[in-house]
Amino acid sequence: MPDTPIDEAATPNLSFEGSTPYEDYVQASVLTHLQHPLSDEPGEMAFLVTTQVMELWFTLLVHEWSHAAAALRQDDLSGATAALRRSLPELESLNASWKPIAHLTPAQFNAYRSALGEGSGFQSAMYRRLEFLLGDKSASMIVPHRGTPSAHAELEKALTEPSLYDEVLRLLARRGYDLPADVLDRDPALRYEPHPAVEAAWQAVYAAEDQDSDLVRLGELLTDVAELVWRWRNDHLVATRRAMGAKAGTGGSAGVAWLEKRAAKNVFPELWTARSHV
Repeated sequence: MPDTPIDEAATPNLSFEGSTPYEDYVQASVLTHLQHPLSDEPGEMAFLVTTQVMELWFTLLVHEWSHAAAALRQDDLSGATAALRRSLPELESLNASWKPIAHLTPAQFNAYRSALGEGSGFQSAMYRRLEFLLGDKSASMIVPHRGTPSAHAELEKALTEPSLYDEVLRLLARRGYDLPADVLDRDPALRYEPHPAVEAAWQAVYAAEDQDSDLVRLGELLTDVAELVWRWRNDHLVATRRAMGAKAGTGGSAGVAWLEKRAAKNVFPELWTARSHV
């Protein structure tokens, strides 16, 4: 069969001075040379790439939720909801990142587990920033990053700033919902704890006649985020349980026991409990 003639007008530019514009923008050669397996097990490469992809999704989600929090501070609810809406498929993609390693047998995981040494996912600085944005604050969780001044400074700032949920509740107060000072003026460096006044506020939002109000839409987007975060934690738990059972985790964590506690917690808790009273 003769070769198909090349349409010269459609031929892309193939000649560049130095690297390609694609490389300059995406930095693909950097990304594809960040994998340095420490064992001869071929499965370790899948673990490394999967973990690095997760870090990129964490970075994007921190960007989206930080943008949403900033928009809420400015009473820009449309900007905040747009950022939250963008984050939903990004969260789904993050959760799908478990698939390449979710079905490891204990033998397959143990073949390269020693390469991790004291490394553990709870040491991820970007994941910690993500959790802080969700209101799950803990000063002790920034301690592992003291040896990396830039990461530690970013986490210290994130610890002491209001979370995304704090900004949501301040918006509700500005909209006339009765939220007390111990909610609105709480120390943002502390983990958020459920409050009956916040539950009552969400109950009122969801009981309103207008079920297409901007606050109902905000509540539903936050609930979507919370559900996908719960799925992320649960998928992490299941993948770990399949790979290593009840063994202690790397980095001194309790492994599955630690993850079970995490999976049992709801993000934005009153959005769930208020539904029982509508």
